[in-house]
Amino acid sequence: MTAETNQENQTTTGADAIDEAISRGIDFDGSPIPPTKLELYHKVMALEASRQRSGVSNTMRSRIVRIGAKHIPQAELDEMLKEADFAPLKDKEIAFFYSKK
Repeated sequence: MTAETNQENQTTTGADAIDEAISRGIDFDGSPIPPTKLELYHKVMALEASRQRSGVSNTMRSRIVRIGAKHIPQAELDEMLKEADFAPLKDKEIAFFYSKK
């Protein structure tokens, strides 16, 4: 299968798009991902896979904040967290995700 065919059959949207591209070893533009980058990625992900988790609710909140900050204004995300009975945004999260860079 050519890089062009891989690119046509590959989606660049959705939560799994990156994982699918990594498993194929092909970037969204059809170019191969260098083996050294893949090796480092897999090494770090193996470390993460063995890390003890603190709980599903904490992880859910972290993902909501990390991803939500890309799409939702600060005040709105803060209110949504409170309404869902999560802790509101912390000062360090606001500084990290919402400060002008």
